[in-house]
Amino acid sequence: MNLENVRFDEKGLIPAIVQDAVTKEVLTLAYMNKESLEKSLETKETWFYSRSRAELWHKGETSGNTQKIVEMKLDCDQDAIVVLVEPAGPACHQGTVSCFNQNLYGEANLSAGSNLEDYQILDSLQKIIKLREQERPEGAYTTYLFEKGVDKILKKVGEEASEVIIAAKNRDHEELKWEAADLIYHLLVLLEEQKLPFSEVLNVLHERHQK
Repeated sequence: MNLENVRFDEKGLIPAIVQDAVTKEVLTLAYMNKESLEKSLETKETWFYSRSRAELWHKGETSGNTQKIVEMKLDCDQDAIVVLVEPAGPACHQGTVSCFNQNLYGEANLSAGSNLEDYQILDSLQKIIKLREQERPEGAYTTYLFEKGVDKILKKVGEEASEVIIAAKNRDHEELKWEAADLIYHLLVLLEEQKLPFSEVLNVLHERHQK
């Protein structure tokens, strides 16, 4: 990004719309000055300028909920920035995924909020599985799967898929939700064993949805 093209306002600020790079959910709206923008580009993590405190602040410095920058884009007038990030935790200080949680028009879209929280759970699970693969803590079931290797993991994926089919055939919702959870977990283990990021699977779904 060429900083000479950035049009800061009369106070030397530009609005930065932070968006999840995978889910595309808008996480927060903050402001950057030239220094915080430079720090963001340099560190590849979000830095902002606090208008109330009149100082720079690094997102996640105290909470640990940092935001890894994937891409930054200027709008057509070059006076606003979209920052696509991989969040390490909730964006909002209230502990929610997004700062935008208050519905002002019509009925609240409960399914949209639920989907975001569901993805957060999947994202957390993926990170735990990745950590288990790296550290191999003794006695952990995930460690056992990685040590047994891909054949064992594939066998478990097949077994859990069969259990999902049986539960669905029996119209047993209680059993189905447990077996579906087991299948998702083992599928994430398989993706980690194959070194295929779950985000790439989500990108495929996103591309299909756009067609």
